[in-house]
Amino acid sequence: MSVTPMMKTATTPVIPRLVLAAGAAIIAAEAGRRERVVQAIADTARVVVPPLLGFLALLLIWSQVARTSGIPGPEVTWDAAVKLFSDPFHTRGPNDQGIGWNILHSLSRVGMGFGLAALIGIPLGFLIGRFMFLHRMTSPIISLLRPVSPLAWLPIGLYVFKEAQPAAIWVIFISSIWPMIINTSVGVTRVPQDYLNVAKVLNLSEWKVFTRILFPAVLPYTLTGVRLAVGVAWLVIVAAEMLTGGVGIGFWVWDEWNNLNVAHIIVAIFVVGIVGLILEQSLMLLAKRFEY
Repeated sequence: MSVTPMMKTATTPVIPRLVLAAGAAIIAAEAGRRERVVQAIADTARVVVPPLLGFLALLLIWSQVARTSGIPGPEVTWDAAVKLFSDPFHTRGPNDQGIGWNILHSLSRVGMGFGLAALIGIPLGFLIGRFMFLHRMTSPIISLLRPVSPLAWLPIGLYVFKEAQPAAIWVIFISSIWPMIINTSVGVTRVPQDYLNVAKVLNLSEWKVFTRILFPAVLPYTLTGVRLAVGVAWLVIVAAEMLTGGVGIGFWVWDEWNNLNVAHIIVAIFVVGIVGLILEQSLMLLAKRFEY
């Protein structure tokens, strides 16, 4: 009968220790959770706060310039943007279409010119980087033509194609092909020579050298050239459409200038910048999906 009290006495101190340990674990977990939350807030602030401060500074400078120069300020431009995008796809005639249609027409021209440049420029860049004779033959031509202003090619396109649409596509093509050729050829030349020596030892065909060695190694350079080329293409199309007319964001800007609607021009500037940013970020996300 004396065993039971002894067992109670031995087990009684264990319970407070378990409670204290559980409490300490809960406190430690809560402290860790709070630390993670604080760290996440700090990381978010480091990413979000600087751009917000930059935009606030831009708005302040814009407001001051608007007061002294008479151009529309942020509030007037915002009201104009709301009215424009309340019905972006209206059609009231061939020269009076919504801003949405103008953006889509410009993107279609950029897509066609950029696509043709990629189909020709990327394979040509591989060939130029792979074969030294071809590199020496084309290097002076590229060095001569690459610095030419894109708009200098527009009269040639109008003379050859006789229409504004293919002439604008031609300007996009000739402007965006150079970054793809140059970046791709540079990537080929920087492939380690040991890889090519192993290919010779294994007696690989030129097709296998391209698919197994060159293409995976050069893909980062090619995607960089593509990203630069799409930025150039979107930059050039606005200027080309100002001169060729028709439907497009560039023509729309010029038409609004003829109507002295400066608020719409400022809206178009932001639209061009946002669309260009979306195109560039989309290509950067695409590049990150590949494992080189």
